[in-house]
Amino acid sequence: MGLNTSAQEPLPVGRVSRLIGGWIDKLGQVWVEGQITQLSRRPGAGVVFLTLRDPSHDISLGVTCFRQVYDDVADTVTEGARVVVLAKPEWYAPRGQLSLRATEIRPVGIGELLARLEKLKRTLAGEGLFALDRKKPLPFLPQLVGLVVGRASAAERDVLENARRRWPAVRFEVRNVAVQGVNAVPQVIAAVKELDALPEVDVIIVARGGGSVEDLLPFSDEEVVRTVAAARTPVVSAIGHEPDSPLLDLVADLRASTPTDAAKKVVPDVGEELERVRQLRDRGLRAVRGLLDREERGLAHALARPVFVHPQRMVEVREDELEALLARGRRTLGHLLDRADSELAHTLARVVALSPAATLERGYAVLQRADGHVVRSPRDVSPGDELRARVAEGEFAVRVAAPAPGDPEPEPEPERAGERAADRGAGSA
Repeated sequence: MGLNTSAQEPLPVGRVSRLIGGWIDKLGQVWVEGQITQLSRRPGAGVVFLTLRDPSHDISLGVTCFRQVYDDVADTVTEGARVVVLAKPEWYAPRGQLSLRATEIRPVGIGELLARLEKLKRTLAGEGLFALDRKKPLPFLPQLVGLVVGRASAAERDVLENARRRWPAVRFEVRNVAVQGVNAVPQVIAAVKELDALPEVDVIIVARGGGSVEDLLPFSDEEVVRTVAAARTPVVSAIGHEPDSPLLDLVADLRASTPTDAAKKVVPDVGEELERVRQLRDRGLRAVRGLLDREERGLAHALARPVFVHPQRMVEVREDELEALLARGRRTLGHLLDRADSELAHTLARVVALSPAATLERGYAVLQRADGHVVRSPRDVSPGDELRARVAEGEFAVRVAAPAPGDPEPEPEPERAGERAADRGAGSA
């Protein structure tokens, strides 16, 4: 419940402390899990003092218990051990201090730890933190490598020496942290976040040597796993030896079996790369030389063809063909002109033969009346009519005489039928 206070009506410190104690007393007993960081058991004292710490957060609580409670688990519970405590929160009003009064302490066994890790593993896998499609590829040649490792440890030495032996120019940004114990989790998280925030860091290696399951527990902590999963920089896990498999191995972008293996996977070997460059260069030279040889052979084959050896021969062959075609054209045109001339001559002869003027040239005459009509029959004229006689050299006037009495009308001769037709044609003209 809220209290009505003001600057004019404040509460005394003692009352505030008593009120807090009253609220805490209402909590009752609770089961609490943590890691023992400090243990004080004085000879002859009836009370044992413990400090219980949350490995994932920088939070600690003091715990007190009677000696008999601790003596029941003294053989298995020491500093650094994980325990489950049944305790009641207590508020020490004179000092304003919160502590836990333990009535039972249970060590967390390996089987229970493994069961909890398996449950956490299933939970994180269900969220997709271990999926392969979210893993980031490592750069081919990192310029700056971040290293999270224990201070002056064999893992640090293995990573640095092997990496510089493979690529002497590689640089490291090292963060020394506690790799086991109560301070390991917050320090590892802080180091990973700090290195991930540096844009020049290309890859981060989290390395540690081998150890027991309890020693490697910080690298299976949920907060550590989620921090690595959220990192934008590729992270390589190199924890323990080959059989060791903390949850960090599953969420990291690459798992290395040992710190030495991490150095080999992150940094390329300069000798191998130089050999690969030499092989690629030789392969490129062979390819270029092969291409040049093939093109030279093709060019030599093309130059050996007759058209290039004697280029004028093609013109000469075409010249002979052109002359043959011209001669053939002249002959064909001559034949056509001769045929046309012959046909024209025959047509002219027929025209001349059928012309009325030719008929007149043979001595015939054409008689016309005054109105211009051609006289074709004696019946067309009467005695005394004046006619015009048209001959080859001109025309003159004639008069029709009366026929002698008893003279029959002349019949046209058969051989004159064609000339009558010519006369008719001349008259119409």
